[in-house]
Order: sequence, then C-alpha cells, then structure tokens
Amino acid sequence: MTIALSPATPVRLLCQQQLTRKPVLFCFQDKFPTSGNVVCWSASANYSSLWVGARRLQPLVKPSWGKRSGIVRCATIEEIEAEKSSIEKDVKERMEKTVETVRSNFNSIRTGRASPAMLDKIEVDYYGTPVSLKSIAQISTPDASSILVQPYDKSSLKAIEKAIVSSDVGMTPNNDGEVIRLAVPQLTSDRRKELSKIVSKQAEEGKVAIRNIRRDALKAYEKLEKEKKLSEDNVKDLSSDLQKVTDEYMKKIDIVFKQKEKELLKV
Repeated sequence: MTIALSPATPVRLLCQQQLTRKPVLFCFQDKFPTSGNVVCWSASANYSSLWVGARRLQPLVKPSWGKRSGIVRCATIEEIEAEKSSIEKDVKERMEKTVETVRSNFNSIRTGRASPAMLDKIEVDYYGTPVSLKSIAQISTPDASSILVQPYDKSSLKAIEKAIVSSDVGMTPNNDGEVIRLAVPQLTSDRRKELSKIVSKQAEEGKVAIRNIRRDALKAYEKLEKEKKLSEDNVKDLSSDLQKVTDEYMKKIDIVFKQKEKELLKV
C-alpha cells in the first residue's frame, strides 16, 4: 500500500513494508511522476540515499522501520549544498570584517608621521548627536608632522576642538577660527615600545575572534551531521577546508601587524 503526501520539500514519500519483507513501494508527488522512473535505494552507517532516475536525493533522516512502516523525508543535494555554502560565506565575511577592524585599530595609533587615520576614532558632539569627526570635516596632512582639520560647518569648530582635547591622541589643537591644526610630536623610544605592545595585543584579539568564528562554523557542521544532512567524512573534509581558511586570515592579521610594528619602531 502506498500513500502520496503533499510535499514540504520537492519530494516527500511514505513507504510501507510488511513483516514478510515484501518489496517497498514508493509513491512520488510533485516533480517526480511514478511512471517511467527507476528508483534505487542504498544506505550507509550515517545516512541513506535514494536515486530517482539519474538524480540522487539525500534524506534528512535515516528511515526507521517499525513493525509495519517507515517514513523518510528527503532533501535534495542542492538544498544541502546551499546550507554548506551559506556557512562558508558567513565565515569569510565575518573573518574579513575582523581583519578590517584590526587594520582600523592599527591606523588610529600614531607612528610619529602625520596621518588622517589618527583621528578616525574621534567622535564629536554635533548638535547633541555624537558623530564621527571625518563625517563633518575634511582631514588632510600638509606635511609629515601636521594634520589640518577643516570643518564643513564652521560653527562646529569649538565642538571639534573639545573632542580632540578629550581624546587620547596626545595632540593639542590650534583653532584659528577657520581650521584646526595639529602638530604631531615625535615618539620617544619608550613610547614606541609601549605602542608596539598595544598593537600586539590588538592583533591577538583579532586572532581570538577568527578562532571563535571557526568554532561557530564547526558547530554548524556538527548540527548538519546530527540532522543526517552530512556524513562524518563530509564534516572532516569541511573542517579541513575551514582550517585552511582560518590559517589564511590568521596570516592576514600577521601581515598587518608586522607592517604596523615596523612603522612604530622605525625612527
């Protein structure tokens, strides 16, 4: 006896087997008409596979045979691949953002040479709303030892000056009523070493974030394995690929760290 069900996914089937071990009958609905299809059933320790003609379906759960019947709900290979791709995309996007955050933090640390990025972290109270300095002023470096801040709205000069004084950039603003000039002092040897330690700590924090992203992805793969969407071998292969991606982004952090450290220690 066979009963067709309304599909939640492209295919859903109900199979019934008698205690006498008669052949199992499959009834398909939606995309797979029963007429003209060759159906083949195979199983492994982790999951079962169903072939309809030349197309392979991956069941979400292994069939559990009762006294009279067993039920299998199938997901296509395309659906499983989509889930894997989604996890991989999320990993790369989050790791890329982590590297950019580390790079941004490094840029805000002065090296003795003037750079607009030194003021990236400064926020100004602009008419009661905290906004980024670079969003309300043009920041430039006329030479290697000075920074020029030219606000789009001159009425914000005092607020900008106050924000710079309150920040930890270690520079005194010179407000002439039109623009604000900042003289970048040379770093002492001790200060360079101190900043180098800060940069090293930030790089390590970035690596910890990368490892946490890897951990989240592994949990996602393990969840798919428990749902019988992936086999143990699939998870091992994906874990290996994930480690390669993790190593790649670890190297990116090492590269930006070494560049910043070189800038800091250069006299």
